[in-house]
Amino acid sequence: MNAISILGVPDKPQSLETGCHLLIVDDEARFRTAYKTLLAHEQRVIEEAENGQEALSKLKEGTIDLVILDLKLPDISGLEIMEWLTANKINTTVIVFSADKSINSAIHALRHRAFEFLRKDCDPDDMLLAVERALNHRQRDKEHASISAQLKHSERLHRFLVEQSPDIIFTLNKEGFFTFMNGRVYSLLGYEADELIGKHYSLIVDPRDYLHVQYAFKERRVGLRATSNKEVRFRVNPVSPKASSGSEITVILSTQGVYEAQDIGQTGRFVGTAGVARDISERKRAEETIAFQAFHDLLTKLPNRNLFMDRLEMAIVEASRRKEKLAVMFFDLDRFKLVNDTYGHPVGDQLLREFAARVRKCLRNGDTLARQGGDEFTVLLPSLAHRDDIAVIAEKIQAELHKPFRVSDTQFLATTSIGVAVYPDDATNAAELIRCADMAMYQVKGQGKNGCAAFLPHMQTSYLNRLSIENDLREAVKQGNQFELYFQPQMEALTGNATGLEVLIRWHHPKEGMISPDVFIPIAEETGLIVAISDWVLWKACSHFAALSALGFDHLRLGINLSPREFDRSDFLERIQVPLEEFGVPPQFLDIEITESLLMKDVESIVARIQRLRDTGVHISIDDFGTRYSSLNYLRRFSVNRIKIDQSFVRDLGLSQDSYAIIQAIVGIAQNFKLNVIAEGVETAQQLEILHQLGCNEMQGYFFSRPLPFEKTVEFLKTTPQHALGCP
Repeated sequence: MNAISILGVPDKPQSLETGCHLLIVDDEARFRTAYKTLLAHEQRVIEEAENGQEALSKLKEGTIDLVILDLKLPDISGLEIMEWLTANKINTTVIVFSADKSINSAIHALRHRAFEFLRKDCDPDDMLLAVERALNHRQRDKEHASISAQLKHSERLHRFLVEQSPDIIFTLNKEGFFTFMNGRVYSLLGYEADELIGKHYSLIVDPRDYLHVQYAFKERRVGLRATSNKEVRFRVNPVSPKASSGSEITVILSTQGVYEAQDIGQTGRFVGTAGVARDISERKRAEETIAFQAFHDLLTKLPNRNLFMDRLEMAIVEASRRKEKLAVMFFDLDRFKLVNDTYGHPVGDQLLREFAARVRKCLRNGDTLARQGGDEFTVLLPSLAHRDDIAVIAEKIQAELHKPFRVSDTQFLATTSIGVAVYPDDATNAAELIRCADMAMYQVKGQGKNGCAAFLPHMQTSYLNRLSIENDLREAVKQGNQFELYFQPQMEALTGNATGLEVLIRWHHPKEGMISPDVFIPIAEETGLIVAISDWVLWKACSHFAALSALGFDHLRLGINLSPREFDRSDFLERIQVPLEEFGVPPQFLDIEITESLLMKDVESIVARIQRLRDTGVHISIDDFGTRYSSLNYLRRFSVNRIKIDQSFVRDLGLSQDSYAIIQAIVGIAQNFKLNVIAEGVETAQQLEILHQLGCNEMQGYFFSRPLPFEKTVEFLKTTPQHALGCP
């Protein structure tokens, strides 16, 4: 049977081909047709060529996978076509299918890279099998080429990843000498990679870590048991530019053994250790910063409350064991809030830092100075031989504080109130000891500040009273029914008419009775309760204004004093406007009284806020003018309407020429700035007459009326005669 005897197509063996392009080159059409029918397959594209030139034109495209080539063609030979394929580097598999039976033809064909040589009288199955072998061989070549390309790419990628890695990657031989090091080592340690090849790993390991990490650099284990994430310090090349930013870095090290390749299931010879070291210096610094912040005050860098408590507890244990005494000193910087309010927080912060530095100089090496918060500090004095030692240290601190502080071109004379408690005399645990020192400090504050006092049992009563007031004040704010507004009339001396009412708050304690604002307002400001109290005052005052308007007293101005803390809140303006709108109070009838210290605070911010408040129509008065840091500059910059002469100047009228001169100056300033002026604390006809002579016609004080509850205020307004009150 020959190849053109087409009696049927036998079953074809399984093929690896996934889509092939075949070319049958023969000058006889019947052979081409027979081959094409024989080799037909759904994944094959089969083309024909009847001569060499036609075959070359198709082969030039480079898309032919397999050519079945007759050696004898009418124009050029099949051998010439194969030579052309080789010369042009066209990778097409060739099966020679020839009628020439000479052995030389077969040898020549195979030498010209023919895959197989078949005679035309071969069995069709031979042709089919030869084509399958050729195509499968070609597919395997393609796969091999693809794998080789992938391996080369993988190797290049591996080298790229190793060299571009943010980590130090290295290998060591069995003796611990570097055999490979990637380039990252230069940017981290200042060594060239080649510089370390052949050097022992100890060259880069910090001597402090050498013993506990040497096994990691000789690691033989692999997998999960190998060294992982071991923290170690590496030394920076001391002669490299990198050394200028530090002598060491901290890394986490992972290593494992390296073995010669062996058959599966067998372990090869140990050849060394491979490792990766990741720089975690920044993370370590961040961790150290976080740890420092957890136990230190960021402003002064002193131990904070937590660390102080820990050291105190340890000191108490030690003192108990040794039968010794120790002391806690509790400091509070006097009038610090005034400095903060007047000059701003940056100046206040600098004062705290310098205060801490001075106190620290006065202490012994084993003593601990800590910042509790705000302007409060504590000192731990362990191992005291005598109680007298405490007084020596306290006197030394107070003497140091007698020297003025110079902060931001301003001098401050800072004083401090100091309370002292001694273990085991006053308390036997840390919390109680601090509390006793705190109570002693408050005793000093209550007696005029700037002093030192040791804890005595009776102080606990005063402390508890203050704590009780604070707790009761919170409850009063929550309930809202223990407060009452009082009103002190402000009078026009020439006419005797009431021009306004200063709003004052009173607290009716359910057990203690009437509590003065001088007692609870400072506590309210310290605890933040002042915000809720101010809201209550604003709403209640606006409600009373509406009631007075209904009675015909719609010309009166309401003077309300606001804490400087109110101006720090973002909702400050809204909290004033809402009650005004709710009760229909014209803004020009609300007079917000502010202190001079507020004007000295964050000037630009306060200017903007006061201006926004003035833009609504609300009036602004400066309370207690002349008692603190009076400045013509802020009278020019701030849009104020009125200044109030403090009662301390009014009280001395007729007794002190200085008060007369001061009031005369204040009135003159007010007139020059076109501001209204009102005097507080007028109690006698003589004071009224002198004020009138000095040009001050608006006044308030006991001479006219004490502060009155609302009902009494209404009665006063109804009965006030409309003529001059004692004025000539």
